[in-house]
Amino acid sequence: MNNEIIIYNTEDGKAQISLRLENGMVWLSQSEIAELFDTTKQNISKHIKAIFEDSELSEMSTVNYQLTVQKEGKREVKRQVAYYNLDMILAIGYRVRSPRGMQFRNYATTILKEYLVKGFAMDDEKLKNLGGGNYFKELLDRIRDIRSSEKVFYRQILDLFSTSIDYNPKSEEAKHFFATVQNKMHFAIHSHTASELIYNRVDSEKSFMGLSTFKGELPTLLLMKPRSLKII
Repeated sequence: MNNEIIIYNTEDGKAQISLRLENGMVWLSQSEIAELFDTTKQNISKHIKAIFEDSELSEMSTVNYQLTVQKEGKREVKRQVAYYNLDMILAIGYRVRSPRGMQFRNYATTILKEYLVKGFAMDDEKLKNLGGGNYFKELLDRIRDIRSSEKVFYRQILDLFSTSIDYNPKSEEAKHFFATVQNKMHFAIHSHTASELIYNRVDSEKSFMGLSTFKGELPTLLLMKPRSLKII
C-alpha cells in the first residue's frame, strides 16, 4: 500500500493536520477531523452517525479501520482506530457549525460556482508547484481533446470571421465559407468531405439510415429541429 503524509495548515493558521494518503485517498481520524473543523470529537461522531442514518454515505465505502499504538499514561496500547475518507470529511464539512466549517463551505461554494459557470475548476498553485502529479497528463489530454473538438474549432473560426465589418451570418458568402471550412476539416481527418462521409456511412437497413448523435445514440424527435422534420 502506497502511504504518504501531507501537512495541511488551516486558513487561520491555528491548526496543522497530517493528511494520510493511501493509494491516492485521504484519511483522517475523528480527532483529526475535529481539529480540522475546530469542533469537538463528540460533535464529529454525531455528524458521522447522522450521515450513515440518512444513507448519505455507507460505512463500508468511507471507513478504514487500522491498528494504532496509543500512549495511555506510561503504557503503550494497541487500539483499532477508524479513519474516514475524503467523502466523509466533505460531508461533515457541510454539516458542522463552526467558523472553520463556514470557511470550508465558502471555499467549496466558490469552487462549485466556478465549475458551474466556467465548466472547470483548477488549483493553479498546486499544478505550478507539484506539476499536478499523475493527473497532469490527464489534464493535458483532456485539454487537447477539447481543443480538437469541432465545435470549439468552429467557435474560434466564427469569432475571427465575425470581426469583418460586412459580416452577415445569413449571407451566401458566409454559408459557403463555413461549408468549405467544414469540408477541409473533414478531409484533413478522414480524407472525405462531409457529403462523402454521409454517403459512405448511410445504411437503409438501419433506423434513421444509421444516423446517430455525437454520443453514438439514436436521435429522437426531441433532438430534431422543426425545419429538419419538414424536410423528412
